[in-house]
This record gives sequence, structure tokens and C-alpha cells, in this order.
Amino acid sequence: MKRILFIILSVLIGFIFIFSAYVKLYPIELFELTFIDMGIANWIFAPFIARIMISMEFFIGLLLITNIFLNKFTLRFTIGVLILFTIYLTGLIILEGNSGNCKCFGNFIRLTPLDSIIKNCILIILSLVIYRFHNGINWKYFKTGFIIIAVSALTAPFILNPVNMTVSEEILNDSQLNYKLDLDVLYNNPKVVEPKENLRTGKHIIAFMSLTCPHCRIGAYKMYIIKKRNPAVPMFLVLNGDKENLKPFFDDTKAINIPYTILLGHDFVRLAGVNLPAIYWVDNGMVVNKTKYINFDQSKIEDWLKNK
Repeated sequence: MKRILFIILSVLIGFIFIFSAYVKLYPIELFELTFIDMGIANWIFAPFIARIMISMEFFIGLLLITNIFLNKFTLRFTIGVLILFTIYLTGLIILEGNSGNCKCFGNFIRLTPLDSIIKNCILIILSLVIYRFHNGINWKYFKTGFIIIAVSALTAPFILNPVNMTVSEEILNDSQLNYKLDLDVLYNNPKVVEPKENLRTGKHIIAFMSLTCPHCRIGAYKMYIIKKRNPAVPMFLVLNGDKENLKPFFDDTKAINIPYTILLGHDFVRLAGVNLPAIYWVDNGMVVNKTKYINFDQSKIEDWLKNK
């Protein structure tokens, strides 16, 4: 009975790792942006690093479920990874505070860094208990199984959610360009908090987003990173939604470093259209380009701003 109990416990921990890996895949962009935000990767390599990290979680989860090399490798590796994650989360709390979603379970379950540290500590303790009292299962072809698991885990994220190699180069060519954006609705309007910046003159990146739209949150997170890396890039958010959704939106995106206002109803739809997020490159009130949130390219924006 004791042996069965520890096998079940190992399987449960394994499923937690697999669940954590799977929910990061959709949408994976939020997880990719985390590595850019941390300074670990640039826009090109972040999609690969994100998928490799997810592969590692799949790898650990499958090894725990099958009980292969449990004491010799699997539990030691599991505990080591959990300790490294905990050290990172501790540093995150010290530098940025215990706020926002650490994205340990993607956007499926929101955990603060402290919540995730507690979760990691529980998993470490359970892993140590298993390590002390259970040696795993002696499979007949355990070496072959190990290789199959390693290959499957490594390839799964790239198959389930392939890297789009052309993403960073694709800019939306919308036929509706070079038209005047009626930004007067943001000024002298008692229902709108007037922007401090005059968006009607000069060059600006103006993004129209819904507070509950998951793609908008990915776009806003990318804008936060660009603004963090280059504070001189002029950005503005026009948001639509209930005010109670503001905090979750900024917790996920960290985009509080970008000025914003809330615009509701017909006026928002008239400016933004129905496909959100709508990210406009505006020059003296004229929409000169539009960017898909997934193709937001910092270098191209900076080049555009330099050109008179």
C-alpha cells in the first residue's frame, strides 16, 4: 500500500508539471515575452527558449508519471528545477514586489510570485518524501523509455504550437491607411480622461484594446517591454471595458508605464474597428501604418520615429 501511495503521489506531481506546460502553450506569446522582459532573450530567440522551457516541464512530468530513474535522476532534477524557479521568484518579489501573474500556469490560473513559491515549496517537500521512501519502478526497457520521453518532450511544444519564423517580419498591410484619425473625441469630452499628450500632433503608437481580450493583453505586454527598453517611444493605450477589469489587465501586462484613457461605446468602435487589438502608427493625426499585435517590431518603430 505504501508503494502504491508513493507511485500515485509521483504521478500527481507529474501531472502538475504537464498541466503547467500545456497551459503555457495557449497563448504562448505571454510566456515568450517573459524572457524578453527578463533580458534573457531577444525577440527572435524568445519563442525558442519558451518552448524549450515548456519541453523541460513535459520531460519532468512524463518521467514522474512513469517513475523512470526516479531516485537516480528524476527527483533530483525536479527538486533542482523547483529550487531555481523559487530563487527567481524570490528575486522577482524583491525587485518588483508580489504583484501580477507569475505565469507559472499561463493565464489559466493566476498566481502571484509568493503563491508560486508556496506551491514550489510544497512540491519540493513531497518530492523529498518520495525520494526518501520510494525507489521508482524497474521497467524492463527503461533506457529506451527514457529516450522516447526525452524526444517526445523536446518536440511536443514545437509541434503543438510551432514557431512562426515570419512573425517578426510581417506587418499588416491594411487598405485603410493614410486617413485622419478623429482623436478629438479624446479631448474636451466629459466622459473621457483627457490625455496629457497631444496625440493629434507628432508621431505616436496608439493602441485600441479591450480590457478582457487575451490578444490585447499580449499586445499590451509587448508594448510594456518596448517602452521599458526605450522609454522615448511615444505610446498610448485607448482602453474599452469596465473599470474593475483595469487591475487584472495591468497585473498581466505590466503596461502601467504607458499612459492610457478609457473610451466606451460607439466612439471606441468608430476609431478601433472590430478587430482588436488595433495598433496604429499615427503621424500628425494620420494613420500611416497598422501592426498586428503579434508582429509588433521595436526596431521598425524606432526607425520610423527617426525618419522625419
